[in-house]
Amino acid sequence: MGLLDKLSGWLGLKKKEVNVLCLGLDNSGKTTIINQLKPSNTQTQDIVPTIGFNIEQFKSSSLSFTVFDMSGQSRYRNLWEHYYKESHAIIFVIDSGDKLRIVVAKEELDTLLNHQDICSRRIPVLLFANKSDLREAMSSVKVSQLLCLENINDKPWHICASNPVKGEGLQEGVDWLQGT
Repeated sequence: MGLLDKLSGWLGLKKKEVNVLCLGLDNSGKTTIINQLKPSNTQTQDIVPTIGFNIEQFKSSSLSFTVFDMSGQSRYRNLWEHYYKESHAIIFVIDSGDKLRIVVAKEELDTLLNHQDICSRRIPVLLFANKSDLREAMSSVKVSQLLCLENINDKPWHICASNPVKGEGLQEGVDWLQGT
């Protein structure tokens, strides 16, 4: 069976399986984004805040995703690091309308990137400047500046504005992740 798996992989018939951590502060929209990324027949109508974490699985054109939707509440953030070693990519969600907590988001992102299980790996980091449809939302460029993303030199990263209620910006992010 191993030979058939390899052959199907070479021919592009088998999807590569990736573990993705979805992180961000509470109420940033992580679960809504993940819900929009799933096939429409498996999407949930009612989104509730994540307590602890949830595991979601879905497929794109070339990847099979296992996404760990981690709670962003402060009392659960210490759980994040238990999943760093097995992760192939990170999705970090920022509420672009939450100007007060952007400093906290930056601290959490910096802590994540400096963790021993992350800092030595070229793990791709996709950032969603979420809730871009809100009138008071900061642009993805402004969010990038406030998070000092230009200082990330050892990992591929990408930021895009998103509005998961309408699905805007999500495909751009997933396409970047697939290409990386």
